[in-house]
Amino acid sequence: MVNCWGLLTEKNEPVPLKQVEVEVQVRGHVASVSSTLQYENKEERPLEAIFVFPLEGDTALCHFSAKIGETEVVAELQEKQKAKERYDDAISSGQQAFLLEESEESPDVFQLSVGSLPPGEKASVTLSYVTELAVQADEALRFCLPAVLNPRYAPQDSGSVPQVTSARSVPYTLSLSVQLSSPSPISKVESNCPLEPLKYLNTEKTQATVNLSPGHTFDRDVELLAYYSGAHQPTAIVEMGQPNAKSGSLMADPVVMLSLYPEFPAAVTSSLASCGEFLFLVDRSGSMRCKMHSGPGAQLRIHSARDTLLLLLKSLPIGCFFNIYGFGSTHDSFFPKSVEYSQESMDQALEKVGVMQADLGGTEILSPLKHIYSQPCLPGHPRQLFIFTDGEVWNTKEVLDLVKRNALSHRCFSFGIGEGASTALIKGMAKEGSGHAQFITGTDRLQPKVMQSLRFALQPAVKDIAVKWNVPQGVSVTPLSPPMNVLFQGQRSLLYAELTGQFAEAAEGSVSVQYHLGEQSVQNQLSFSVKPGENTGLTIHRLGARTLIRTLETELRTAEQDEQEGRSKKEVERLRKRVIELSVQSGVSSVLTAFVAVHAGSSEPVKGSLVRRHVPTPRAGILMRCGGGPVPNVYRSLACAGPINAGGPRKVKKKGFFRSLKFKCASAGAPPRPTRNFQMLSISCDDSEIEPVSFTSHADMEVPEPPQPPKDVLLQLISLQKASGSWDLVAELAEVFGKTEEEVAKQKPSQVDSGVWATVLALLWLHGFRQEDEDEWQLVAMKAVSWIRAQKGGSVSQCVQAGNALLGCQVQQGTLGL
Repeated sequence: MVNCWGLLTEKNEPVPLKQVEVEVQVRGHVASVSSTLQYENKEERPLEAIFVFPLEGDTALCHFSAKIGETEVVAELQEKQKAKERYDDAISSGQQAFLLEESEESPDVFQLSVGSLPPGEKASVTLSYVTELAVQADEALRFCLPAVLNPRYAPQDSGSVPQVTSARSVPYTLSLSVQLSSPSPISKVESNCPLEPLKYLNTEKTQATVNLSPGHTFDRDVELLAYYSGAHQPTAIVEMGQPNAKSGSLMADPVVMLSLYPEFPAAVTSSLASCGEFLFLVDRSGSMRCKMHSGPGAQLRIHSARDTLLLLLKSLPIGCFFNIYGFGSTHDSFFPKSVEYSQESMDQALEKVGVMQADLGGTEILSPLKHIYSQPCLPGHPRQLFIFTDGEVWNTKEVLDLVKRNALSHRCFSFGIGEGASTALIKGMAKEGSGHAQFITGTDRLQPKVMQSLRFALQPAVKDIAVKWNVPQGVSVTPLSPPMNVLFQGQRSLLYAELTGQFAEAAEGSVSVQYHLGEQSVQNQLSFSVKPGENTGLTIHRLGARTLIRTLETELRTAEQDEQEGRSKKEVERLRKRVIELSVQSGVSSVLTAFVAVHAGSSEPVKGSLVRRHVPTPRAGILMRCGGGPVPNVYRSLACAGPINAGGPRKVKKKGFFRSLKFKCASAGAPPRPTRNFQMLSISCDDSEIEPVSFTSHADMEVPEPPQPPKDVLLQLISLQKASGSWDLVAELAEVFGKTEEEVAKQKPSQVDSGVWATVLALLWLHGFRQEDEDEWQLVAMKAVSWIRAQKGGSVSQCVQAGNALLGCQVQQGTLGL
């Protein structure tokens, strides 16, 4: 019998993973991460530990090693099937072996196998990777250490899906230390987790350290926001090659990383488009009933999506077209096809938004995307697709391939909602769809990030982008990044390129990005030294290799689809060979390769099968609470087939949120009531059935939604705005101002239209009392200003003066844009 002592899972199974130690080095826009996992077998038999965990979708995993006692074994990167066979052969012969591989379905999920760990043995496993830091709207650089891996929906015909064991809390601990260095001063570092004070290492404040506070509960992704002075300055870094690398290979030659920030002409950025087809695709799967975060006052994800749709609908320009889709196990739309934006269509949409629920089962995003792409585009109205999802899907690569195939017909803006959203899915859809990706975690508000993306969508599309290099004679440039297909004002673009040839000591080069914006031809240029700088640990080489590998993998999937249609096999074989060769040469993992390490150990064959232990990953949320609290309508969320009848438990086939879910009533023998406590028994991702207790009907499980925070007064104001951009003088508007309708009407200047008066007051209130939220209301204010300018009669100056007196603020007329 196995002794269950030490760390235990929620099901009282031993957990061999004891501690995770992470060291991060941030250099400018790039982070190098070393993560060490401490294992110990406290059982009486040898075991195999399986740990499925997330990483950022654009991570370059470049090192893997294991230390057993005083012996360190460095893993070798091999073709995946060979690596698996070597691992299996090793553990069957009694050797200790370690295997690290990327999921074939989603590039942000990895599986670590620690095989044949003897009783009483300890092992530490170290994996290292490099990643780019995303630039946020407030110029912060975002580093994320993913921890949460929620159960992800897998269609029935999906490929290989690793088994995931997830838990609300995990027994192992996390320690995190970060070193930062930057050419410009580091202003501050913020996090969604408690941090120790930031320590500067020099007087210039260009180097600093910060640590996660002791006792951190490893129940959420760890986000760090680093603020630099002048973070938006274009930069170029040339990294020298590896001295012992094969001549002519990528790792032997210098690689340059360019960080570009295009500056659009003010005449273009000050005007926003008045046309377009705006399609909003909203996740309505059961997981959208989870809260945005675990702190007080947290909204449900679906409620945050409702508020965001309200803001979007109020911000659209008159004359555009729009539609709203919801998706889960099935999908539907508000209108049979996109409708013209008007007061009537906006009101109809808002009525449906108000009752929108997370009631469509699992997260099946592929079908609604296929439906949208099958609809003809509207001439003169560029299609802009906004996707809101918690990203809990497995078939990521299939979704990205679909977006890429339709890239010329639309721009795609994606939003990952809540902990555990797939970074590969969210970033990948935006990248393939020439759009922009945003993540909303912790106490982040969805609305300001969505409005930033809407402003991007309303900017004129950048066309005919061309990157031209000017380097000294004898030097040649080979791009590693795919051709640029999107540029937005103030957003960074990273480019990688390999440099070959002879390099003079003071050689200078430059790169220019040329494009058409509206009717204007624009050029941005950046000069740099061609001579490589100091060795930075091949970070840039590996990021460049990762970029090229991802491009080749996409080409390979396309070629494999062509092969299935009877076309040539030569291109498939060529691409497979190229991906494996580049992956092995650079040491950066790919979908076709895996890290494997073997330690001789006792070399005594294991008698019987190894004890297998699945290490749990943190889970952000679940539809039910363990041990108390209201239980939502689970069966509606899980899309069960038919009513649950009395007469004993039965198995119910499900195509939805969890692959399997088992539960029972805390008081045996009694049908559940809305307030009855439930106990979770098990959750897994590879079982297709659930076993519920008996109920007489779905209604037995109906409970009210948990109380939500009161609606923000800003959203109350915006909800009263008309499609034209104006406000009516009504009691609800006066209530926002803290006045009665009579008080507001009494102060209206004579000969002034009540609509003009109400709209000026709304603008004064926004500027006077919610200036800090300008990112959210900027577009609705622009609509209001345009409407006021189009009105005849009445003095705006009198309205501004009287409005300031009424509301108790001091906003200048020029500040309003009037």
